[in-house]
Amino acid sequence: MPSNSIDNAFTARGLTGAASDPTYAGALSFMRRKFTKSLKGADAVVWGIPFDAAVSNRPGARFGPQAIRRASAIFDNDPQYPFDADLFEALAVIDYGDCLLDYGNHQKTPATIEREAAKILKSDAFLLSLGGDHFVTWPLLKAHAAKHGPLALVQFDAHQDTWYDDGKRIDHGSFVGRAVRDGVIDPAASIQVGIRTHAPGDCGIAILHGHDVEEMKAGEIAEAIMARVGDRPAYVTFDIDCLDPAYAPGTGTPVAGGPSSARMLSVLRQLGALDIVGADVVEVAPAYDHADITAIAGATIAMHYLGLLAARKRR
Repeated sequence: MPSNSIDNAFTARGLTGAASDPTYAGALSFMRRKFTKSLKGADAVVWGIPFDAAVSNRPGARFGPQAIRRASAIFDNDPQYPFDADLFEALAVIDYGDCLLDYGNHQKTPATIEREAAKILKSDAFLLSLGGDHFVTWPLLKAHAAKHGPLALVQFDAHQDTWYDDGKRIDHGSFVGRAVRDGVIDPAASIQVGIRTHAPGDCGIAILHGHDVEEMKAGEIAEAIMARVGDRPAYVTFDIDCLDPAYAPGTGTPVAGGPSSARMLSVLRQLGALDIVGADVVEVAPAYDHADITAIAGATIAMHYLGLLAARKRR
């Protein structure tokens, strides 16, 4: 069937409706959404944060937003699985492009991200961010908490990221502990899923370790998350290294013994009852990837967030 659109990211006349660019051609916005800095009429905003100066192991996640956008082209045209619908029939989604950061002055990075995120959130659109290393979640949490109050954090990750810091470090391994100390997240309503390393403390956050997840069905994991969060406004952050390296080799700190992409996507699909106010997917580092395995997983996770939003709007 011949394509009836090309470069929909630039030629789209509206913010809703499916594109039909060839998978192998056309401008690579996220899922072919319109590239624009105008927030008018947007239900959701996809935003890239190409930053990886906070990594403790392998760098490269600054290329994550590009890779995720490229991989997302496979979701165009057909109804998106498992939602069995055109997600954009009524959900107006834009690709806001990337955050402009000064590579030579990393101390300005947190404020720059927080300021731009706050501008987007002021429009009342849902913000879906593509990292970048996991440090970018820290200023994103601050911006969301300023709007919604202390958040329940749902963190899919191999690492707790609760290592202590002095409040000034640019470090992807300590932002969760900092968020607890600063009252940005409520540990009593927060949960980490897939943890396969040890940190000095848990900061009062519930943990489903890798070995726990291995023994649980996806529905049981989703139920544990919803029981912990309740009706609190929730921020969902997905570090791609939550997945076993077999499913996500392209990341900075891979840890063996993790779950499959199929299981974690099934968990995400069952979180529609949560009041999710913001989300991200981080730590995709395409230089270590093979055949876009990790980028495809990251793009699919991001698509699932939008699927939950579309289902919420239909309800």
